[in-house]
Formats: sequence, structure tokens, C-alpha cells
Amino acid sequence: MTNTRRDFIRDFGLGAAALPFILNLPSLGFANQQRRKQRLVVMFSPNGIVPSTFWPDEEGESFKLKESLSPLEAFRERMLVLNGVCDKVRGDGDSHMRGMGCLLTGIELFPGNIQGGSDTPAGWASGISIDQELKNFLQANSETRTRFGSLEFGVMVPDRADTWTRMVYSGPNKPIAPIDDPYQMFAKLYGRMKDQESLKSVLDDLQSDLKKVSTTVSAADRQLLEEHATFVREMEQELKSAGNLTVGHAVPELDAGVKSENDNIPRISKMQIDLMVNSFTADFARVGTLQFTNSVGGAKMRWLGVDEGHHELSHNPDSDEKSQDKLTRINKWYSEQLAYLAQRLADTPEPGGEGSLLDNTLIVWTNELGKGNSHTLDNIPFVLVGNGLDFQMGRSLKYKKVPHNRLLMSLAHGMGHRIERFGNPNFCGDGVLSNLT
Repeated sequence: MTNTRRDFIRDFGLGAAALPFILNLPSLGFANQQRRKQRLVVMFSPNGIVPSTFWPDEEGESFKLKESLSPLEAFRERMLVLNGVCDKVRGDGDSHMRGMGCLLTGIELFPGNIQGGSDTPAGWASGISIDQELKNFLQANSETRTRFGSLEFGVMVPDRADTWTRMVYSGPNKPIAPIDDPYQMFAKLYGRMKDQESLKSVLDDLQSDLKKVSTTVSAADRQLLEEHATFVREMEQELKSAGNLTVGHAVPELDAGVKSENDNIPRISKMQIDLMVNSFTADFARVGTLQFTNSVGGAKMRWLGVDEGHHELSHNPDSDEKSQDKLTRINKWYSEQLAYLAQRLADTPEPGGEGSLLDNTLIVWTNELGKGNSHTLDNIPFVLVGNGLDFQMGRSLKYKKVPHNRLLMSLAHGMGHRIERFGNPNFCGDGVLSNLT
């Protein structure tokens, strides 16, 4: 920190909670505004999709969104639907385990003692995940370094550590647990709190500090500060009103459903998405993940009129029309969460830059399986929304069973990280995916 920063902080008597907001304001001259901010978000939902209600029939720019993707219609010109991208990583573990553990790492699982529903037991992934690879790349440069580098959000992730519950890895055998409690994430972003009673004082101090500097910054930055203060106050009210909200860490057996505590999933989802968007506004991180439940996730989405567990439903045959309809409803709900995230980003101006947060962010929505009842790792759903990596958006693309390692490499290249391989090098020989830019 420079003497100028020290003097500024001392003269205004600012607390630690306000510093990330204030020091990133363009008009104060502390933030590095020379380089465009690029962000990557990976959103995960489990148990495959219903191909007939998910994949567009058309290829190219003129494509229609089917029921599962219909909530994303407003973003059709800013999205890519990638069919034919396959997880070709094999080795130890069942498809759910490899689907999850190899999804962002592109490399085999270590041998281990975690026994799945079939096949051999396995352990953790044997490599770093692409989000953490990019975090390290960005954090190594002072122009792109942020407070946290990456933030890992969860929604109803079981409170246990195994290959089905972790997709983010800082290295071989090093899984990173998502934070799926909004209270804990709020505390991470805005200061450590011993208990909920201290929340009010943290927020009061933060709002007071934001007011102190409001008269010394530009009109645009003043509006940004006001939006920060409003968000923090609204989040305080949300957290207080959710006083009895429990994340409900159920520990299901392979085919068992998560217990009834998961009825709070819609509320938790909104709170976590709001926190993520605000963390980007404050430039806390340039990389984020949002993990809904887990591989083999058994959430019971009663708010959709679905009483069965998600994983249980996903095993039913294609001929079971009622199950297919419920699975379509479930994936449509996940599309709605993606649409909400995209809309929040689109509605938020890029601080100190041009356009909106969505203009500088790419969201990648994916899954551990292509289809639940067959447990296939072919045609893993990858839906990309946003303009952060300068891909040519607004298209439905169909590939011929290409390794997903090539997509992971493409994400790195889009962020300026020119790696020639990622994960298992046997699946990287053809380079980045064609036709994205």
C-alpha cells in the first residue's frame, strides 16, 4: 500500500470492511483501470439433462431454445450452446465421480477408497481445476490481482467431503469446499463475525465509512457507493429475516434424497447470486463458481411440484413421461437461476470501465453427466452466457465428440492464459475448440 493510500485511510479513519469498495473507485486513482477486467463463472447442476427438451435442433445463429433453456431467451444473442463436448477421462471411479472430479480438472482421479454405485473405488482428482489455474494466473499479475482471486459459492452442498461433492481443486488431492451458507459468505466478504449479533455493527460501520468519502469522489463513483450501501443494508435485512433459515446439510446415501431442509434452496440461491454479483462490483475476485447440490444430488424440488429426489428421478427410463417432464422442470429451474445471474450482471455497470458486468463476464453452466439414466459422459451440457471472453456468441454449435479438455483450454485462452495443454495431455492434441471466436 502506498503512502498516499495510508494517508487517505488515516485521514478518513476508514475501517477494514470499507477498503475493498473504496480503493477500487476509479476517481480516487488507487484502482488499476488500465486493463479490462475479465471474469469467469462456472455454474454446476447435477444428474444430467433430458436431451429432447434441452438441445436446440438447429445449428448456427438461427436456433430455438427448447423448454429447459427457455428462461434464457432474453440472452439468446449472448449465449453459446455447445453440443458434442465429451468428458473422455476414464480410470477409477464411477461416472458420477469422474463426471464431477474430472469436470474442471480434465484429468483422472487418484485411486482411493471412496466406493461409488459401480466400478472401482477412487479418490480425489489428480490435478488442478481450470478455475484455480486461472485464479493463479490472474493473481500472479499486479494488474489483475484481487483480494480473493476466486470465490466458491454453494447451494445445499452436503456437509461431507468426497468425490461427489467437490469440483474445484487447487492441485492434485487438494479439493476446495464451496461456501454454501450465505452468512458465512457474507462474513468472508465483509468481515469476520463471531455471531449474528455483530452483523449490525459491521454494516453500520461500513455505511458510515462509505458516507465519509462520498463527497470526495466523482458522481459516478458516488452512485456506486450508494448502490454498495443499499445492497449491504438489503442483505442485512435478508439475513435477519432468514434467521431460521438452515442450509440443512443432509448426508444422503447414493440414491437417497436430501431431507426437507432443502426447501430453502430458492432463497439461498438468490442470496448467493446477489453476493457473487456484488463481490464482482467490488472487484473481490475475477473467478467464481456456483455449485448447486452435488453429483448424485438428491434435492426434492417441492416448489416445482416435484416430490421425488432429483437423482432418483434421473434414473427412470425415457419412456416414463412423467419423470421426463419433472426432470425438464428441474433443469428449467436451473436455467432460471442462470438467467437471474445473467440479468443481475447485465443490469450492473462495469465500475470504471465500459458496459455492464455481463459484457466482461462469461458464465459456463455445466453438469457431471450428459444424461442421468445412462450415466453417459458424452454430450456434457455446456451453456455459455456473457461476453467476457470475446467468443462469438448467439449460436448453437454441434461438435463430433470432442474432449472437454479442449473447452477448458479455450476458457484459459479467452482469459489471456495461453496454455497448450490442460489436464490429461492425450486429450489436448488438437488444441482449443474450433469455431468459438
